[in-house]
Amino acid sequence: MFGISYIFQDWRANKHNIKGRIVMVLFRLARPASKNKFFRLLWLPYLMFYKILVEWFMCIELPHWTEVGEGFYLGHGQALVVNGCAVIGKNCFMRHSTTIGNIRYEDGSYSDSPIIGDNVELGSNVCIIGKVRIGNNVRVGAGSVVVKDIPDNCIAVGNPARVIRKKVEAPVQQLQNEPPILN
Repeated sequence: MFGISYIFQDWRANKHNIKGRIVMVLFRLARPASKNKFFRLLWLPYLMFYKILVEWFMCIELPHWTEVGEGFYLGHGQALVVNGCAVIGKNCFMRHSTTIGNIRYEDGSYSDSPIIGDNVELGSNVCIIGKVRIGNNVRVGAGSVVVKDIPDNCIAVGNPARVIRKKVEAPVQQLQNEPPILN
């Protein structure tokens, strides 16, 4: 379950992106600690190393218990904040200064965290908050604030984000587990 292929499942997606490769290998190595208490105790020194290096020095908050599908591409990564309860699908592409989190209500309780589908590309400075579902094959433009669901095969932009176009089919490069081509 946690073999070499598991640890390096994001390697190809982060081709020519050494920071993305390092962070994702460190993340995948920390992930077993979320499975049970024994692993958490065994991995405790590594989890402290992961938190200090990835969060404090690399400024990427990606908790080890977050569900992240294979082929995750981390573009730049600086100032990325992901709530640990968020779910991220396969072959997703996230750029810097992106926030994926929940909402704190006046009574002190919190909303559920976002669920992001497969083959989703997020521009820089995107904020996705609350119980939001992003469909498969979706692009969200830079600076967008997503507070409502976005259906499959769409392009959404703005604050608040709105669908501006429906895509006919998913781009070929995403189906081949490679990062999307930037326009």
